[in-house]
Amino acid sequence: MRSESAAARDDGERTRLTRDAVVDRALRLADTVGLDALTIRKLATELGVTPMALYWHFRSKDELLDGLAERVWAEIDTDVDAAAPWSAQLRGLLESLLRVLRAHPAAANLLLQSEKQGESFLGATETTLEILRSAGFDPNYASEIARSTLWTGIMLVMSEPGIESLSAEERAEVQRRKQIVFATLPAARYPRVVECAIPMTACDNPDFHYDLGISVFIAGVEAIAASVTR
Repeated sequence: MRSESAAARDDGERTRLTRDAVVDRALRLADTVGLDALTIRKLATELGVTPMALYWHFRSKDELLDGLAERVWAEIDTDVDAAAPWSAQLRGLLESLLRVLRAHPAAANLLLQSEKQGESFLGATETTLEILRSAGFDPNYASEIARSTLWTGIMLVMSEPGIESLSAEERAEVQRRKQIVFATLPAARYPRVVECAIPMTACDNPDFHYDLGISVFIAGVEAIAASVTR
């Protein structure tokens, strides 16, 4: 049986510890150590409280992860310019999604794992669907393109060259070895691979990676719009 002093301590911790404060620290911790290493006990230690104080806000790690995912969704800017062309509005949403995902290393996996559809998720989804329906896409196309927008953002982040957790020296050495492999292939058989040995293994220009990925996606949606909308 817990002592009165322990119960009083937990009540005091609960009073001074808000849900937002828990989510803030948990997201920072997840960005640092990864989702798998994030635990209620480790988070409590970071906050200087007992684990019981956190259970007032989140009954399990799954609930905590849902709260983190909702925070990520809330950081996406859905305040689009209704006077802009629909493709510019969609690009703006995708760019905002990418800024958030890039700012939080844990965010991509959070959105993949979370199944709860909170207010921020629903708001972002509603905005995306409204843009696409206003562009002339029917509900089937609008829904599929909305899902593809999210998956494109996640894919671009998870496929960013050099995103692995390596030091600058380790990354440079891996890049050097890959360049050697490509550059020393038989030029008669693989002339383009040899020609592109350096850019194919480069990992020092992430902005180009994202800009091109966004442009390719938007161009594809625009091409579909030309054939299926009126």
